[in-house]
Amino acid sequence: MQPVRTIEAAGVRIRAYEFSALIVGSGAAGLNCAECLHDLGVTDIAVVTTKLGAGTSANSGSDKQTYYKMGVFGDVADSPMEFARSLTDGGMCHGDIAYCEALASLPAFFHLVRNGVQFPHNRYGAYVGYKTDHDPRQRATSAGPRTSMQMVDCSLRRVRANGTPVFDGFEVVRLLTADDAASPRRVVGALAIDRAALARGQHGLVAFLTPNTILATGGPGELYEASVYPPGQVGSHGLALQVGCRASNLTESQFGLASTGFRWNLSGTYQQVIGCYFSTDQSGGDQRFFLNDYFHTMRQQATNIFLKGYQWPFHAERLQGYGSSVVDIAVHNEIGRGRRVYMDLSRNPVHTEGLAPFALEDLEPEAREYLARSGAVQHTPYERLRHMNPLAIEIYTDNGVDLREPLQVAVCAQHCNGGLTVDIWWRTNLPGLFAIGEVAGTHGVRPGGSALNSGQVGGMRAAQYIARRGAPTVDANRWDKRVADQAAREVARIQAHLDAGNDAPKVGRVRHELQARMSRYGGLLRSREGVERALQQARDQARTIAALGQRLGSREEIVPAIQNEHLCRTQVAFLAAMKALIERGGGSRGGYVVLDDQGDRVVETKQGPQMPHRSENLAMRREVIEVQAGEDEHPRITVTAVRGLPEDDAWYENTWREWREGSVFED
Repeated sequence: MQPVRTIEAAGVRIRAYEFSALIVGSGAAGLNCAECLHDLGVTDIAVVTTKLGAGTSANSGSDKQTYYKMGVFGDVADSPMEFARSLTDGGMCHGDIAYCEALASLPAFFHLVRNGVQFPHNRYGAYVGYKTDHDPRQRATSAGPRTSMQMVDCSLRRVRANGTPVFDGFEVVRLLTADDAASPRRVVGALAIDRAALARGQHGLVAFLTPNTILATGGPGELYEASVYPPGQVGSHGLALQVGCRASNLTESQFGLASTGFRWNLSGTYQQVIGCYFSTDQSGGDQRFFLNDYFHTMRQQATNIFLKGYQWPFHAERLQGYGSSVVDIAVHNEIGRGRRVYMDLSRNPVHTEGLAPFALEDLEPEAREYLARSGAVQHTPYERLRHMNPLAIEIYTDNGVDLREPLQVAVCAQHCNGGLTVDIWWRTNLPGLFAIGEVAGTHGVRPGGSALNSGQVGGMRAAQYIARRGAPTVDANRWDKRVADQAAREVARIQAHLDAGNDAPKVGRVRHELQARMSRYGGLLRSREGVERALQQARDQARTIAALGQRLGSREEIVPAIQNEHLCRTQVAFLAAMKALIERGGGSRGGYVVLDDQGDRVVETKQGPQMPHRSENLAMRREVIEVQAGEDEHPRITVTAVRGLPEDDAWYENTWREWREGSVFED
């Protein structure tokens, strides 16, 4: 595709394209938005992506990846408002956004069905559901371990059939803005690096000018050392924070057991078959069955491993009463001691002195009856898994992993419930900028699987708004000078890295330090002292790389160097939000524990009480902590009251008139 103009910036010629809308990211949310825009008549659009097929949607899953929607089978009553209540029950979730996600869950779901995603139905055509975590009803469904992969594949076929251009191999490095005395700052496009041009020795900068930019870049998986996100998953939080975007709920992330070679979530059937956990030293010796140190009986231990299937994400409440999250803590502690942890499906849990041998008939009734009804009474976990869910084995086989061999595991960052602040049309606080999918901060503690629905609904809602209210073009003549000035600053930043001296930190070292810091202080275990220490270190690191640049191993490392700058900004915002929550009296909730020697809770184990920590401050479910980048790496913190569920008693005749007039799209 030919550019429409060339912009001169600091002696560099920059190709510039113009579109009515630009989607940044090529996962399930972004591609669905491109589909919806085209269906609504907005066809002058483009998708720009770092690498097609490399994101979370196209690479992540579990034993039975969940899509959460309103219930539509049998005689179990459900309604949009009931669905919205389930989304808001965990707190930190605005009621109007939850209601929108509920109302659009079925249109979004059946759009996927029409696209060809293989959600199962029974002989009557009912899409039968099951319960997921934090779900009071049977709303969840699945197309198997590759649900989101199917969503991406089916949507990409439609996007290509529509003729929508996809700029593959382009890393967005700056959002372009325009502001003047007559109007507030608005986003007017994005500046990207063409990796192919960079490899040819050029700066590779390309400008995309558009009045409607939709960020669909996923979560910041590269923030964490222990991560099940696809390698290279950076998100775009730092990009948006750089230009003044607000972010919400950055304290709320999910962590879960996952394999670390081939990155894959070990939820559902992987745990229900009750494998053996053991650890070794770094050389593979000194094998220890460490869970035996945490549970009094094999019955207790094995049942909790089984329950990790239902209760896979780490959850602070499941530490009480020898709950299933004690398994996560045990794994986390072993790795913290410098040991390697494995899950072995070739054998059942191994007993040591004081524990009885493993026996299926000795499980608690919930586990014993589930396995019996499923016919999963084979001798080994692997055989039980092959009986219950052969697709769960297939996904590993396809990636060169034999599940009859021990699988190295860790408690990994898996999902970010926070993100950029959006309204009911998924608009950010900056005109012209939308955020959909995991990069949007629409949830606090949510039911499992609701993130996939949120991404689909967000793309649909943003497309509807753009089609009815979005500006059709950018006034390029008016804004060319401002765009050129911003491009010149980006050229200078690239050159600073190219010219960095020996006193500048290496790109890889910067990434390693920020990831290790986040996993240690901002993961599932947090404390006031640790978060404050990490925040200061993150600020110091951001200042260092701003002043000295980063030492490159090759020209191609310009992209990860710029990513590091955005990740540093993102990390400062996340840690600042965590600090604010703890200082306000926030406690352990959802996917993390706030350690406190004066805390009112401990974790009971066979070794005795451990980990004094705070219980959840339930009053804080009614507020959302927002962060906005400030000067000198000191973000501004705002506490916003959660908006309640709307009272929607709309009258049809009035709605019809407002729809015809377009006023339903007004603020």
